[in-house]
Amino acid sequence: MSVEDPSITRPASAPSSVASPRNRRIDRVLSEGYLDGLHDLPLSEVRELRTDAEQEEVDLSYLRRMIQGRLDILRAELNRRDGTSSATLVEGLAAILADEPRAPARGLGRHSTLEPSRADSHRRYVEALVADVDLSDVGARSTEELTSARGTLTHEESGLSAKRRQVQAVMDACSAEITRRYRDGEADVGTLLGEQPTSRA
Repeated sequence: MSVEDPSITRPASAPSSVASPRNRRIDRVLSEGYLDGLHDLPLSEVRELRTDAEQEEVDLSYLRRMIQGRLDILRAELNRRDGTSSATLVEGLAAILADEPRAPARGLGRHSTLEPSRADSHRRYVEALVADVDLSDVGARSTEELTSARGTLTHEESGLSAKRRQVQAVMDACSAEITRRYRDGEADVGTLLGEQPTSRA
């Protein structure tokens, strides 16, 4: 089962009942024409493109971490049942299910100060993926139910990871263009620290 999370990428001003796929940030960022004419755009617009992609990457990463936390619960319980692990889930279970925003993720040389744009909506989305399995009491669920839930979350995590890599490629393309302009003298280095781009979503 795959549950679409419309809140991941819809602009805040667009009602859910009228938002079209192209109004979702993920669709904009991954559209074929998103980077068209990148070399000719004003620097401010290139920065806006990068910030939109960065916000999407932050949201996808947040969702992915929530799903991975629930997968940890399911795998630990299934491993306990089949005898491959004796670990219990008592320690850390509350923290996994609380999903409080963590420090911005770092990786591949990237650093972000952005926070997830709609943490509550993301949490509801993840909960809906395995709504039939109460992860706070996995001991009461059958092995078949836990295995099914693990498959659902694994599939979703794989899809999110693929989209995240695509978004990171867009971020890198925008960053490379910005770096090129400063390197080639097309942009004023003195304005670098004073510019504060904001996400359009």
